[in-house]
Amino acid sequence: MKLYPLYFNSSQGNVQEFILSSISTIYDIQILLSISFTVIYFITIFGNTVIILIIQLDIRLHSPMYFFLTNLSFLDLCYSSVTVPKLIDILLSGNQKISFYGCIAQMYFFHVLGSSEMFLLASMAYDRYVAICNPLRYPIIMRKEVSLQLGAGSWIGGFAHSTFHTAFLLRLSFCGLNNMDNFFCDATPLIKLACSDTTIDEIMLIVTPGILGPLCFLLILVSYHNIVISILKINSAEGRSKTFSTCASHLIVVSIFYGTAIIVYIQPMSVYSSANRFITVFYAIITPMLNPMIYTLRNKDVKRALQKLLCQEIRPL
Repeated sequence: MKLYPLYFNSSQGNVQEFILSSISTIYDIQILLSISFTVIYFITIFGNTVIILIIQLDIRLHSPMYFFLTNLSFLDLCYSSVTVPKLIDILLSGNQKISFYGCIAQMYFFHVLGSSEMFLLASMAYDRYVAICNPLRYPIIMRKEVSLQLGAGSWIGGFAHSTFHTAFLLRLSFCGLNNMDNFFCDATPLIKLACSDTTIDEIMLIVTPGILGPLCFLLILVSYHNIVISILKINSAEGRSKTFSTCASHLIVVSIFYGTAIIVYIQPMSVYSSANRFITVFYAIITPMLNPMIYTLRNKDVKRALQKLLCQEIRPL
């Protein structure tokens, strides 16, 4: 890791910039990684943008399920944009510096998007529960106003959660160390650099995700418990398979999201290590690319709408 001179704010004694870690210090590997992440970023932007456009252009997809999918695609598009461009810059130019407030902004929006996705996945599970367990009442329960409220609530919850954490972190003093053990600014490695008492921040970092995360996950489990019971009551195997396929993509995304998040965040501060960076690469960079693929490849309606859109574009030629 390169070492840089420290810059201090003379009035407050705070570090004015941080030095982010690079995933690799070997030049050839850095070039290979930069090319790989650039391709992944392009696929992420393209894939999620295509899903958003397809849903907006095809009136048959104007339903609560696809409204939530639009939000998820937009979240993933932004999620990747918060971290990947700076990582590519680090790998190509070696510029590992990020200003203090740039670091805070990056961390803030990363947690806004991550928390919003957590709430959104719970909303999507509730939507599938109503569609499968109460199909006759689905248009009434999941009317447009309710869908908008759940979508807006997911975003508001994300902003509230991130604002709460960021406000606590801004109380800390950074007066010496500025080499961050991560390739982007995140709460845990940032707290480890503070020279003031971080007890409250460490507790809040464990307690808040430890309450909200399991609560959202519990809502998802309850929804799918009822979904499974309803599916088992269907007589035909074909009917059970068809019904389950409508929520299989969501289950895969939930498993990936919570599986990686638990490893990184639901652990004591002392256990956090640089090895978490490689897990972070998966959920911060790879997952936003996988989500549109998961929903496109497993969703007949989206594939049908995509084929229709492509045929309309090709036909005049």
